[in-house]
Amino acid sequence: MRCEDGHFYVVKFRNNPQHTRVLVNEMLATRLAEAAGLPVPMTEVIEASDWLIEHTPELRIQLAGQTIFCEPGLQFGSRYVVSPLEGQVFDYFPMHLLGKVRNPETFAGMLALDKWTGNANGRQAAFWKRSREQKYTVSFIDQGYCFNAGDWNFPDHPLRGVFARNEVYEGVKGWETFEPWLSNIERMAAERIWAAAENIPPEWYGGPQEDLEQLVRTLIERRQMVRELIAAFRLSPRRPFPNWREEA
Repeated sequence: MRCEDGHFYVVKFRNNPQHTRVLVNEMLATRLAEAAGLPVPMTEVIEASDWLIEHTPELRIQLAGQTIFCEPGLQFGSRYVVSPLEGQVFDYFPMHLLGKVRNPETFAGMLALDKWTGNANGRQAAFWKRSREQKYTVSFIDQGYCFNAGDWNFPDHPLRGVFARNEVYEGVKGWETFEPWLSNIERMAAERIWAAAENIPPEWYGGPQEDLEQLVRTLIERRQMVRELIAAFRLSPRRPFPNWREEA
């Protein structure tokens, strides 16, 4: 959707088929990723009016043979990483072109973020470049299944929240590869984590505010678990880090 600020956004509506809380997840996890220094889109609260929905045939949800109107009100918006008028965006990217990506090292940082936030889905990424640019940039999108989607719990599993292809992790040589993002997470001030949860519309919770507050408290406690969770992925049957060097 193109919004009144002139920018294009991917907009998730409250009555999406996943869960109302995925809007909270998108905004909170993206803000935390930004605080850790990772490349993620800008986020905004988008207001969709009754008139807009009524007069926009695309704002319908097809579910189990039924057509449902998108719900008016406050929705989550993720700004396009590059305007479609200025460049290209790909969610599928051939791995043999990975050398044309200018920031592949950030996959390691995003892995740390996904383990911290308990992402229950595979890691999604957008590869983009402006017209006339030779190299692509990766930005990390779709945080809806962080905090285990609508459940807001953390059933940690080594293969959750990881990118589908090992090639993006070939540059991982050891714990130093996860810097500065891992330390940014481990040392992130509790006040900054609380601030990331501010001004999220209450209608996105689907429950009392205490549920969101408990989620934040859990995130604060989980900061010191991230290395352990990364290590479990490293030692999993997938063996994602073929170039890992054990410290002497």
